Amino acid sequence: MDDKPIMQEQRGSAIMPRILMWGTYDLGKPRTRIIRQSFSKAGMEIHEIHFDVWQGVQDKSQINSFFQRMIILLKLLVYYPVLIARYLSSSHHDVVFVGYMGVFDILVLAPFARMRGVPIVWDAFLSVYDTVVNDRRMLRPSSPMARLLLWMERTACRLSTLVVLDTHAHAGLMARVLDLPADRFRAVMVGCEQNFRVKRSRHRPSKRTVLFYGQFIPLHGIETVVQAAQSDRGRDWQWVLIGTGQESTRITDMIERGDGSNIASIPWVHFDDLADHICKADICLGIFGQSEKAASVIPNKVFQVLATGMPLITRDSPAIRELIHDPQPGLYLIVPGNPEALLDALDRFEREGEDLPEQLHDQIIARFLPAKLSRDWRTLVDEAVRLGGKRGHS
Repeated sequence: MDDKPIMQEQRGSAIMPRILMWGTYDLGKPRTRIIRQSFSKAGMEIHEIHFDVWQGVQDKSQINSFFQRMIILLKLLVYYPVLIARYLSSSHHDVVFVGYMGVFDILVLAPFARMRGVPIVWDAFLSVYDTVVNDRRMLRPSSPMARLLLWMERTACRLSTLVVLDTHAHAGLMARVLDLPADRFRAVMVGCEQNFRVKRSRHRPSKRTVLFYGQFIPLHGIETVVQAAQSDRGRDWQWVLIGTGQESTRITDMIERGDGSNIASIPWVHFDDLADHICKADICLGIFGQSEKAASVIPNKVFQVLATGMPLITRDSPAIRELIHDPQPGLYLIVPGNPEALLDALDRFEREGEDLPEQLHDQIIARFLPAKLSRDWRTLVDEAVRLGGKRGHS
């Protein structure tokens, strides 16, 4: 349980908003850590009342056993009364912030925030209902669990003053899926942490390396990567796949059924080592899924690869166009779900390789530097303060 005192800070004569970060937000997610750093960098006063229910859980959709689910439920039952008591005894704050994943947190917190007249900013980050039902297809829309999840998420949005996602496209998608007014939703990009700003030089070995890393989930379209790797054109490259998850068995079967001699599979690496793996490759891959969600998000790894200045291939989408406005060297946007398009991008990279600058993407990186994200979060918090506690209870 974290219970950290408010850090007093003031810039000039302007008093910074006081933010209370409350709940079970997942500190294992870069998004959560970046937001916390952004609040601090913007000079806002921060107080945290927190219990990390999700410690060690990389992919929440893989909590399948009855025992695992009961452990999470028991943690919530034990710690929510403590969290509520500490909230009620906490000092004055202008905004209460609930991070990912916060559906339960919002439902528990809202009556007490309303009692104190404090607006709630919820970084939903993604729609759990859309992810589980529409994107990963783990529940049928008509199932009782899906209906319950839809009600809970819709109610949590209605109880929040502002609901934040990573892109405007994603915010619009969540509003449509939950059938809620779009004016309640906002977007702040994910960005990446400073350890990815390594700016290392690229090497050129005899057999060039393509790197994919991430959770093995439908959004990433990993079958497109494997199909490209196993094609005649793809055999000229060494492919490295780092990750595990929902689709691990299917992807492993695909590799074993074909000739996987040019595909190296690594289950997982430590987060602190990712930048080294990125910079050992010649070119990195983003996502290639064909779902509406895949078209609406910019995953962490896209920001991370861009920050290292390495070449990148990823799917074209409304979301990525929010970050990348014009054609850029060393950045290849392709149609999703198409192995030939991926291979064509590799061919283009081969042709351009000698002419590409040693470091890439500086103009794009400027759009998600810590200073930029801090300004975006400060603007959003200021808006929530202006709206006050009235809006989140309609």
